[in-house]
Amino acid sequence: MAAPTPQLSFKEVLGERSVRRLWMAQLVSIFGDFLAVFAVFAIVTFQLHGTPTQVAMILVAYLLPLAVISPLAGVFVDKWNVKWTMIASDTIRGVLVLALLFEHNLYAIYGTFLLLSTVSAFFMPAQSVAVRTLAPPNGLMVVNALMTQAVQGSQIVSPAIAGLLVQGLGANSCFLFDSASFFFSAGMVLSLSVHRESAPRSTAARSVLHSLGEGFRFIFTHAAISFVMLSMTAGMFAVRCFGALLSVYVRDVLRSNAALFGTLNSLIGIGMIAGSQCVHRFAQKISKQHLVIYGLGGMGVAVLFTALFGTVATTAAGMLGLGFFAAFIMITAQTLIQQETPGAMLGRVSSSLMSLMAISQVLAMFVAGPVAQQAGIRNLYFGSAAMLVGIGLFGYARLRGQERRELGVGVGGGD
Repeated sequence: MAAPTPQLSFKEVLGERSVRRLWMAQLVSIFGDFLAVFAVFAIVTFQLHGTPTQVAMILVAYLLPLAVISPLAGVFVDKWNVKWTMIASDTIRGVLVLALLFEHNLYAIYGTFLLLSTVSAFFMPAQSVAVRTLAPPNGLMVVNALMTQAVQGSQIVSPAIAGLLVQGLGANSCFLFDSASFFFSAGMVLSLSVHRESAPRSTAARSVLHSLGEGFRFIFTHAAISFVMLSMTAGMFAVRCFGALLSVYVRDVLRSNAALFGTLNSLIGIGMIAGSQCVHRFAQKISKQHLVIYGLGGMGVAVLFTALFGTVATTAAGMLGLGFFAAFIMITAQTLIQQETPGAMLGRVSSSLMSLMAISQVLAMFVAGPVAQQAGIRNLYFGSAAMLVGIGLFGYARLRGQERRELGVGVGGGD
């Protein structure tokens, strides 16, 4: 197995003008998204007096198109100009968000979120292609870490800022900022030169279904990519189980209040930021597949630690650990997919990953509640820990077997 390539530092990567502009676009746009989502939750909860199911359906309305439409969107991303796909997506979403200024009907809000998510299904794989095109080969992991930090940092600080905006200026201020953030992102992308290898004409002319099947065949026949996609799906399922039922865990197990619930949510984000700062250093010495395996094991231990002791201190430590090791899986898997996937197929593979992650989150929201109600929330967490550790052990055993086979071939070839 080839030795891991030395990785660039964060400072060196941000020294690249194109990478810095793409990161700034991500940072502002994601922050605006979190403000808008928080404002919508505030409207549905406090103004429309929505039930728990109606509030939960906001997230379902956003995740559903990502689960269903993403694979098809990836086919078109592989055929279209990446730069203009991103600009068009940002512009359309900037206009769509403005509809929330005038909507006071629950189903109209759901419909707007469905449309926003549908357009996002095209933007996200296009951005993945742009990251691979613009990032230096030995800085790809650091760029993915920066993108993850933008998401997690916004998730930590946006609730407090959104709360102040909603209270002081009204929810519409959040929607206006989100709309402006999309146009800012489009302007940043417009200033970039994104040149990827063009797909062969025969590939571009193929039918949508043929292209879709081609992407799925590549995923299922590439051992490393299929494994890391499964790992990311399992990791997201575990994180969403925590997110969906953490409030119940705080109430029923920790016997605490909403303030602690908010703090624990932030700790997951803080853990992911810490992990994203460290993962590229570990990648100097450890292969990407091993990093994913260790991330799975670490997440499993964090979940087990949380469920086993059931105290505030151990839960806080578990949340930090969960976020820290989740970064190992998310960043490393994204980087491996971007490196191992042929350029003409990256849109389809990235969008398939988005679809799996969205499906896993929707399933977690529908499955975790009934399971926790029947078996108990701590038993659900024990099951999640066993799943994560089990997949990690399976991956480790398979990787060891692969290394032994490669070693045997190398020895045999030298005879």
